[in-house]
Amino acid sequence: MTIIKTTFVALIAITLFAMAPHTTTEKEQDHNHHNIVELASENENLSTLVAAIDAAGLVETLEGDGPFTVFAPTNEAFDALPEGTLESLLQPENRELLVEILTYHVVPGKVMSGDLSDGMSAETVQGSEVSISVSDYGVRVDEASVSEADIEASNGVVHVIDSVILPPEDTSSGY
Repeated sequence: MTIIKTTFVALIAITLFAMAPHTTTEKEQDHNHHNIVELASENENLSTLVAAIDAAGLVETLEGDGPFTVFAPTNEAFDALPEGTLESLLQPENRELLVEILTYHVVPGKVMSGDLSDGMSAETVQGSEVSISVSDYGVRVDEASVSEADIEASNGVVHVIDSVILPPEDTSSGY
């Protein structure tokens, strides 16, 4: 009888534990409250982007209220630029050009992948428009493919892309 009582009490305890409301851990709560820069800083594949944002003086802006949609090039995307390009862009004398390129990767507002449709365009913070194509093969922003979508931050959303996109030459100071 004691074994049956113990088993019965254990089953009740397990059932009550399973039915208890789920509480998010402190780490989960923190992740949900990270802004775009904090989120990118935690992703080792976006470390070059974070360094560029810092060099451009855009950290405070992208930590702001937003909302922003950021098309975030990976480290590999920056590595694919012609040799010396990134190093040159990170120089203080090229800050204006770096800002122009980085702000071309930012759209005001929070645009989730479900909001996208083939053939649409979106005006960037830089002032030019990016073109969006949606197909069975995925989503493209200009010539970049989205490799990871809908990474939500407290002040917007990040979509990881596989190449650095550049504003049209007629709207930039040259690169």
